[in-house]
Amino acid sequence: MDDALDMERTCIVTRRRTPPEGMIRFVRAPDGALAPDIRARLPGRGVWVTARAALVAEAARKQLFSRGLKEKVTAPAQLADDVDRLLTNDCLQMLALANKAGLAVAGYGKVAEALSRGNVAALLEACDGAADGRRKMGQVARRAAEGGGRRAATIAIFTSEQLDLALGRTNVIHAALADGGLTRGFIERAERLASYRGGTQDGEAECARTADMDEAGEPAGVSENDANGANGAQDRKLDE
Repeated sequence: MDDALDMERTCIVTRRRTPPEGMIRFVRAPDGALAPDIRARLPGRGVWVTARAALVAEAARKQLFSRGLKEKVTAPAQLADDVDRLLTNDCLQMLALANKAGLAVAGYGKVAEALSRGNVAALLEACDGAADGRRKMGQVARRAAEGGGRRAATIAIFTSEQLDLALGRTNVIHAALADGGLTRGFIERAERLASYRGGTQDGEAECARTADMDEAGEPAGVSENDANGANGAQDRKLDE
């Protein structure tokens, strides 16, 4: 059998075989609970679901995991949100490592300067920042690329608070990462998270689902209207 085909896994929902990079693995924990294994490292028998929130929710709703795992296991109703939180935390941990390695800068002026020098691999925009500030930074990035600089990947799926925690700063609206292995790892994880949510990594609507959950287990995100309205005032903080 071809090595590439041998590495593919079958989604328990769609029954399609695809590379594991685009899937989420699940295992039965020692206590009998279903455990998402987003890095595909946990021991034991695993089952796979295509990395889309809707498909994970469907697998939980239809209780498809027991058949694949060949033992009784109950998937929680909020499984899709649990996976989203794990993927988000994985992204932010990688961002924190990139920051510790000296690859990150934050603040409108510093980010604009880094873009003009052409050494930005990833441009981070807080999805709850003011639309006007993001538009202006986007113009800076486009001018830099048109002038022969590197075209940075734009990532706008994290809130200002999430960026604050990962970067150890306050009021982060704009940030940038220089190239490096940690930056590339972060970009790959951000792409995976955005794809899981059914969007793209530069989409404003992605702000509607955050890693933080309220007590009822619902996403405590910011709607697109909020991002462009009252919460948009954050972009007028010292970061600008």
